[in-house]
Amino acid sequence: MDPTTQAFLAAIIGAVVAGGAVLAWHVSDRQQYAARPVETPVVPPGVATVLSVLRSSAVVVDDDDTVLKASAPAYALGLVRGTRLLADELAEMVRQVRRDGQIRETEILMTREGVPVRNVTARVAPLGSRLVLALVEDRTRERRVEAVRRDFVANVSHELKTPVGALRLLAEAVHEASDDPEAVERFADRMLTESDRLSKLVQQIIELSRLQADAPLDAPVAVDLDEVVQVAVDTSKIDAEDKRISVIVHGTEGLEVFGNEGQVMAAVSNLVANAVSYSEPDSTVLVTTKADDSTVEISVVDQGIGIPAGELDRIFERFYRVDPARHRSTGGTGLGLSIVKHVAATHGGEVRVWSAEGQGSTFTLTLPQHHAHERQMQEESP
Repeated sequence: MDPTTQAFLAAIIGAVVAGGAVLAWHVSDRQQYAARPVETPVVPPGVATVLSVLRSSAVVVDDDDTVLKASAPAYALGLVRGTRLLADELAEMVRQVRRDGQIRETEILMTREGVPVRNVTARVAPLGSRLVLALVEDRTRERRVEAVRRDFVANVSHELKTPVGALRLLAEAVHEASDDPEAVERFADRMLTESDRLSKLVQQIIELSRLQADAPLDAPVAVDLDEVVQVAVDTSKIDAEDKRISVIVHGTEGLEVFGNEGQVMAAVSNLVANAVSYSEPDSTVLVTTKADDSTVEISVVDQGIGIPAGELDRIFERFYRVDPARHRSTGGTGLGLSIVKHVAATHGGEVRVWSAEGQGSTFTLTLPQHHAHERQMQEESP
């Protein structure tokens, strides 16, 4: 081999060796400085088991704000979608806890389009070095009950002031007119009227409180509807006779409803009493009963003053009065229809109303029929 060829081959071999050395150096450098893979935090098995049985909403979030684990109530409440927290305020609490490791607790008002506002309390705490645990309790019902209780107490206080104040003024008037027998008699009659109104108001407040305490029904029984209607009519008999109002009972006899006898009695009695109170003299109140396969309907029809269409949605509110002046003249308390609605809801029924001004009103109370309930129990039993 001539010297030129040898030199050429040596150059080629040197280039290959040099290239291999450079390649080896690059591979070694990449392996040396390559970033180590980040380990994804894992939820401890014990925590996952606890979350699966919790009734409250629980969420475990990693250091990238990714939801690793969430209980079923958390999804139902709308806290989580996929692997993301939907509640911005809760997500901010998680980030704060991750920064300083301090446990935080607050109340959050959750608002989502198309979903009722929810009141929740959130408690967020660190779970290890990289995870954060959020426990959320839905307090919506409790807050609503508290609001209703506050309104009820305020309304009761306001309503009691009127008759109590009137009785005081009348007592002073009687004292000042002690030498005028006619004035004393007139003021005494007014005192009797106001005391009757006060007594009725207190009785219905106690009755409504008792009904609320009885819910849900603890020991429902078969209730004789004929007896209930008869007692309701007898209760309003004196008021009806004073106004020459005829109370007529018509419909299917021998019906039984499934529920609490005292509550059903209170509801029907209030419907009949309202019909008599707001009917004109020499008119008629009709009480009818009928049944289908599963329910019983008690309808009370009057020829009274009627209810404006704009007021129909509010007449079942506590202490709500369509015409306060009219209520004062009839001794109404504004609680009767609220009692009816509460009884209907407690029994799994409903109350409906049709009314037109100057034409009268029809209130229909629907309750479960006792025989239908017995058939259902027999079908469900093995």
